[in-house]
Amino acid sequence: MKNTFLKAAVLSAGLPCSTINNISHAAQVATDPGDYSPLPAGIDLGILYLQSFDNDEFYVDGKQIENGPTLGADIGLLRWVHYMEIGGFIIDPQIILPFGQLKLEAGGNTVEASGIGDPILGATIWLYNNAEAKQAFGLTGLVSVPWGSYDIEKGPVNLGENRTKLITQAAFVTPLTEHFSLHLIGEYTFFGDNDDFGASGVTRKQNDQYGFQVHLNYHISDSTTASVNYYQDFGAETEVNGSRQQDKLNSNRWQATLQHFIKPDLQVQIQYGRSISVENGFFENDRLNLRFVKVF
Repeated sequence: MKNTFLKAAVLSAGLPCSTINNISHAAQVATDPGDYSPLPAGIDLGILYLQSFDNDEFYVDGKQIENGPTLGADIGLLRWVHYMEIGGFIIDPQIILPFGQLKLEAGGNTVEASGIGDPILGATIWLYNNAEAKQAFGLTGLVSVPWGSYDIEKGPVNLGENRTKLITQAAFVTPLTEHFSLHLIGEYTFFGDNDDFGASGVTRKQNDQYGFQVHLNYHISDSTTASVNYYQDFGAETEVNGSRQQDKLNSNRWQATLQHFIKPDLQVQIQYGRSISVENGFFENDRLNLRFVKVF
């Protein structure tokens, strides 16, 4: 059970936050429907995310570990987005600040952490934006800066990751019919090293992670949209103190989303989802997300 606890700890290291996730099944930035539909220059968005999930199953090489570790989390994110035009292109510089609490239990041990996660800075540029056809293509670059809460005494269960990450995405959005639209997103993430990992302060490295996300949206009205979402992730095997952990990803999950403008400048979003399959790491039994968007 000690080895299972250690592997669980490695897989949950730096657990951030998804939208920003490093849990073993999750996209680094899990997009929502509409994220890649560009808004006019001059608009600002203030966004609050509230997310809660329970992971009561743990898998190694596609097999569930009996009486394995469990992971629970309550996560929030504050996000500010500003739309502007440069050289005829819409871009949206933004900042994301995660916060929350985590609880990992395994082998009779409990590790808890709370605080602020690593801030994320970046922007999307839309290289193609046909407002009349409601089609767009955007490229995103985001940098996670290691300024979040990180306590070496708590091992890998921290809101901060003590390393830099570069997260890139490419996305295309298009209508299918009068009421249906499709959003396709590809993601590729590069990881820096954590040179102070665990109680011994060893070095943790991680291979690149890649995946894709799909949102099929039904536009009930101008103010209400229902969506089915799919997330698939690969890669990201870790190495701790020179030892490969054999924990690479091949995980997917589904999610249902409902968005509604309760006022012209205030949108509420609710989501529920769970894992479909997990090769290594935690199986997400239940996820509940809330999001509030204020338009300025």
